[in-house]
Order: sequence, then C-alpha cells, then structure tokens
Amino acid sequence: FCSGGLIGNNKQRAMLPNKSRGEFVRNQRKDSEGLSESPDLEFEYADTDKWAAELSELYSYTEGPEFHLNMKCFTEDFRTHVKDKKWTELSAPEHRAHAMRLLDGLDVTAREKRLKVARAILYMAQGTFGDCESEAEVQQWMRYNIFLLLEVGTFSALVELLNMEIDNSAACTSAVRKPAISLADSTDLRVLLNIMYLMVETVQQEDLSDSPEWRAAQDTFRTELGSPLYNNEPIAVMLFGMVTKFCSGHAPHFPMKKVLLLLWKTILFTLGGFEQLQHIKMRKREELGLPPLPEDSIRVVRSMRAASPPASASDLIEQQQKRARREHKALIKQDNLDAFNEKDPYKADDPREDEDDSDDNDNPLEPETFPLERDEVMPPPIPHPPCERVSFPKGLPWAPKVREKDIEHFLESSRSKFIGYTLGSDTDTVVGLPRPIHESIRTLKQHKYVSIAEIQIAKEEEYQKTPLSVGEEEVELNSTELLYQGILPSLPQYMIALLKILLAAAPTSKAKTDSINILADVLPEEMPTTVLQSMKLGVDVNRHKEIIVKAISAILLLLLKHFKLNHIYQFEYMAQHLVFANCIPLILKFFNQNIMSYITAKNSISVLDFPHCVVHELPELTAESLEAGDNNQFCWRNLFSCINLLRILNKLTKWKHSRTMMLVVFKSAPILKRALKVKQAMMQLYVLKLLKVQTKYLGRQWRKSNMKTMSAIYQKVRHRLNDDWAYGNDLDARPWDFQAEECALRANIERFNGRRYDKSQSNPDFVPVDNCLQSVLGQRVELPEDFQMNYDLWLEREVFSKPISWEELLQ
Repeated sequence: FCSGGLIGNNKQRAMLPNKSRGEFVRNQRKDSEGLSESPDLEFEYADTDKWAAELSELYSYTEGPEFHLNMKCFTEDFRTHVKDKKWTELSAPEHRAHAMRLLDGLDVTAREKRLKVARAILYMAQGTFGDCESEAEVQQWMRYNIFLLLEVGTFSALVELLNMEIDNSAACTSAVRKPAISLADSTDLRVLLNIMYLMVETVQQEDLSDSPEWRAAQDTFRTELGSPLYNNEPIAVMLFGMVTKFCSGHAPHFPMKKVLLLLWKTILFTLGGFEQLQHIKMRKREELGLPPLPEDSIRVVRSMRAASPPASASDLIEQQQKRARREHKALIKQDNLDAFNEKDPYKADDPREDEDDSDDNDNPLEPETFPLERDEVMPPPIPHPPCERVSFPKGLPWAPKVREKDIEHFLESSRSKFIGYTLGSDTDTVVGLPRPIHESIRTLKQHKYVSIAEIQIAKEEEYQKTPLSVGEEEVELNSTELLYQGILPSLPQYMIALLKILLAAAPTSKAKTDSINILADVLPEEMPTTVLQSMKLGVDVNRHKEIIVKAISAILLLLLKHFKLNHIYQFEYMAQHLVFANCIPLILKFFNQNIMSYITAKNSISVLDFPHCVVHELPELTAESLEAGDNNQFCWRNLFSCINLLRILNKLTKWKHSRTMMLVVFKSAPILKRALKVKQAMMQLYVLKLLKVQTKYLGRQWRKSNMKTMSAIYQKVRHRLNDDWAYGNDLDARPWDFQAEECALRANIERFNGRRYDKSQSNPDFVPVDNCLQSVLGQRVELPEDFQMNYDLWLEREVFSKPISWEELLQ
C-alpha cells in the first residue's frame, strides 16, 4: 500500500506529456506530506452499531425471499382465527391469545408443521411488516411483539427446540456427506436463531418510554440468560458448544454467523458493555478501599483527535532533501514504474523496506491521498451531530501512573548507588539518600496506582499459603463468574474454535482445502448464472466474513475485560490459551493488508437491508449501483473490528515481556505503522501503545527514522514514570526468562483453578475429621465383591490367628 501510494497512478501519469510528469510527481509529493490532509474519520466507538444496522446484519442477502415466506406462514394461520382484521388492529388480549396459540403449535412432532409455526413467530418478531407503512413503524411493532413473545415464555421453548436441532444426528450426518452445503441445509436452525437473536437484541435496547413492566421483564430476562437455567448451564455455554461442534467438522451446516452474533449479544446483555465495565471497576475499587480512577478513560478517548505530529526543524531539512531525490526519481523509465506498481495492493510491503527505506518513514501519521485518487479512497465526510468532548487543559491527556514495583526498583538502584546496600521492598526508609531523591520518591508516590489485579494476586497468595487461617473464600456468583464456571472445562477448545473461524474470515487468508467452510449460511442452493447475481453474491460473501470478524473480536474483548475485573487469573487463563492458539500472529496477519481499503470497503447493498427491503419497493439492481455501494466515509463494522483486535493484542501483551518479544519477532512494527494511516484517534492510540512496548527492542536506527511516531506516542499514550520505553535499558526483559515467565504464570493459574473450582483435588490434610465413635461406626462402607467372597479367610488371618493383649490395649 505504501509503495503503491508513493508511485501514484502510472496509467494516469503515462497519459501526460513528458514535461508534465515531473510536476505531476511533485504535486503528489506535496499532497502526501500533509499539505492537503484527509479529514478525521467521524467514528464514535460504542458497544454496538445503531439498532437498525445490527438487525440488518443478521440476515444475508441470499435470505431475502424468506421474509415473504414468513409472512405467508403467519397470514395463513392468522386468517383461520381472525377473519377481517389486521394484526395492528387487534386488542392486547387478542394479541396475547394468538401468541399463546402459536406457542402451543411449536409443541408438535411433525417437523414441517413446527417449521411453519416457527416462521409465523419469526414474522411476529420481525415486526409484522406487512401491516406497516414505514421502517420506524416496523421497529415499534417489533419491540411490542417481542416483549409479548417474551411474556408468554417463547424463549424457553426456542432453547429446547435449538437443543433438539443441535443433537439431530440425521441432519449432521447428511450435511457431512454432502459435497456442497447451502442455505437449505440450515433452515430450521436459522429460523430459531433468528427469533432468539431478535429477542435478545431488542430487549437489551434501552428506551426511556418503556413501561415499568417491560423494564422488569428486561431485568428478569437478563438474569435468566446469565443463569444456568437452561440445561444447567448459561445460554452462552450452549452456543460455545455449537461453535466447537462446527469447527470439529461434525456439524458443517450450522449457520455460524448467526450463532456468533447471538453469542456476542448474549454476553453483552448478561455481562454488560464498556460503560457498565467502567461502573463495575469503580465499584470494585471502592469496595477494596482503593482511590478512585484518575480519569474516565471512555471520555478521554472520545475527546482525542487523530494524530498528525508537527514537523521538527530537522524533519523539514530532511524533507527538502527527499524532495530533490524524488524529482530525480521521476526520470525513471516508464516500464520500470509500471512493473513496480503491479504489486498486489492487498499484499503487504516487505518489512525490510519499511525499516530501511527512509521514504517510508517520512510521515507515518499522515495518510497518503492523491488528487486523482482521493475520491476513490476516501469519500467526503458526512455531517454527524457533534459528540460530547471533554475540555482538557493544554498538556497530556492521561495522568501518569507508577506501580509499587517501580518505586521499589528506583529506591533499590538509588540505595546501591549512594549508600552501597539495599533494603528489599522497604519504600519508606530514605536515610542517607540526597534531597533530590527524596523529591523523586515523593513524586512517584503521588502518582502510585494500585490495580484491582494486584490486590487479587496478593489475596490468592494468602489463600495458597495459609488456607486455614484465611478461611473459606466468598465468591460472588455474578453473571461473569457463572459464565467462567460454565466454560472452564472446555475453554481451550472454545478459544481455538473462535480463532479458527477468525482465520477463515480474515481477508488476508488464502482459500485452503483444510480450512473450515464458513459460508454454509450464505451460499444459495443454485449458484448464480448472471454477472449481476455473481456480483451480488460476492458482496454478500464479503459482508458475511466482515460480520463474523466483528462478532468474534467483540466476544473475545468483552470476555477478556470482564474476566480481568472478576478475577485476574480468570483473565490470564483465557489470555494464555489465546496466546498458545497463535492469536498474536493471527491478528498481525489480519493487519498485514491494505487497512485503509478494508476500513473504507463498501460490501453492503442498502436497499436489500432489513427493514428497508420489506417496507419499500425494491429498485432494479444494476452492476453500477452494486459497484457504487453506499456513500459512507467508512464501514462502521470494519473499523470497530480493527479497534477490537488492537485492544485484544494490547491486553495479551501488556506487562508480558515474552509476548512483547513475539511482536518484535513477527516484525509487527511496519504492519502497525501502516495502520496509523487511518485517521481515527482511538485506533491510533492502541497502535501507538503496541509500538511503545516494543520500541526499546527495535534498535536505535528505527527510533531515529521514526521520530514522528515517537512524538505521537509521547503525546497520546499514558506515561509510566521511570519507564524508559524509548531506550534499550530494560532490566526485566532478559531473554532467558521468557519461558520461565509463562510457566510460572501457568502454575499460578492452575493452582487458582484447582483451589476454587476443583473440589476433588482438595488437600486431604484439610478435610474435617469425624471424632465421634458412634457416627464413624454407623457409616455404611461399601466392601468390594472379592473381599466379601473371601471374608472368612480374612477373619481367620487378620483376627483369630493374631493374639491380642486386651489389657495393654485398654491401658
């Protein structure tokens, strides 16, 4: 992407007279140096996209004809009971009576009848759109109908039917034998999952106009979803089981996109989104007696602007020299330029070029757009309502933090330098140290930050060392804890399955024979015969993959964040299995593409989106209208996925030197640097964080060539006092400690899981002893069969033949 951008459009250049070519190159160079910048992306990060977008992403465009099939099934049943009225004209008791009648219809053995009733219920959940005039009216009736279905107990019935379909061995066997699986193989599952998704997605939407009854129903539904009420496990565990069954090849017909979307929305609804996470964190800190957070991270990130660091004097001189070199480059033969530009735009450049060629290091934070290509790369921004911004005094956005370990380290080095001895972990004694050191210690202590994780680790060490004196641990059985207990036995398999699907859906993945087929719920029975149908299916397939990436990235990030707050070792267990399953190179592989093209991709056909397609007459689709796509500046879901994956990568590598070295070994710096071209503050922040942790290992030449990136890190990323991230002096990062670090962490995690969840492995020395003679003798002991058969021999040998001195025994 960088190289293609630097050369420009050779076909357009070839059309110019020779005299004009040098001017053409100079104009492009000026533009690439930021004299004509593209605007910031007006993207506001949230738990989900707008409700209408989340509804439309549930359906693939191939499912379009099924909307009217659902309406037909509902109407046939409705007309047998209600002759001359529409659904929207009935009273509330009549609505309820009909919903109950449909629910009874699900309890039949005939599969065809059951599917018809399920389709009728799905039509209700879709807002009975046949009686509606506008999209807003459809959404209003959706909300009413779904709360009605929830009230009559539809969800429990759907869970039972879904369990039946999961265990349907006949469907699994026929799907495994089929050479090509299509939409028809998953009809029953798709109908059930559609209803369940619409119910979860609609009920979790907050609305101020909701009645108290609806709010109570919402709270009850949230509790039920997170509790082990269905099959003695939360719904999320059942859905995780579907994911692993699909990845193992035993059920290739499972509609994986719908399963993952339902899993994501279930976790989001039961555990809470990013705002709730912030509230939980504040509450926990208060309970543990820790000071409040120095700032609200969500508001700080929302108020940040994308970085375009100003050029320093030395950079300006360097740019002038580069301009002279570039004008010389314009004289290169035309065939060489054409050959150079034939590189695949989605294939990443050679990392060595990025590190060695100073042209690439010119200005990593300013996107390279060109006069003739700018409209294709970045459409003009659409006006958005201004989002809430926090007014900061001039300075750094984040308050600096210091760990207790950093203060100990600083004192230890100061004492050995000035006094010649150390006092271990004593951070109060400053005798014999010079006054400036006293002031430094005072400043460090002012910014000391104790995390919830540090308290949890200290408590766990106490439980392991002194289990009797500390007593039994009181574990709060919240939704996060119940989910962890549910997925704990198979968590490694779940992580591997999610990453397998993520790999198959990544745009950089090549089609392999051994990779899993994730297109089972998008490919039609009959493959397209015209160019237009092929284009439509191509858009549908790309959109399908993007939605899968979005769902998996959100699932992993939510679980990591919630587990980290609930208990640090739950987070570490999940994170370690992600690392073992090669999550770090997988995410880097995902970003090793033309990331601007991915973020501005237009894989959607807005006229076919639900509910637009069921309310309005569909215009005739043409190849031109499909190519044009929508007029959005960027694709929300793709930018959301990129930010989530960067956040996951940050979570996995933070404070882990062995994993940071993985970033270095996999040459992530040039890949991440290309991602800085996206002018969105939040995405840039997480890229800069990842660059910051590995800067000290990249060598002096890299730091020298990337001073603008270093400057952006200083401006945007939180400072850790005493952290010499920009230099190579890290005492903690000794290469021989890397394997030991992971092994020690794994041992701690296993001890935690064994102590808290594996009751069978409890230490027999700590089991209470029964000292009452009567109760001990009264216990029924099961004797083995061979002992019972040889009981007489045992009595003879062990009792009668041995002399017993009863006097001595009694004394």
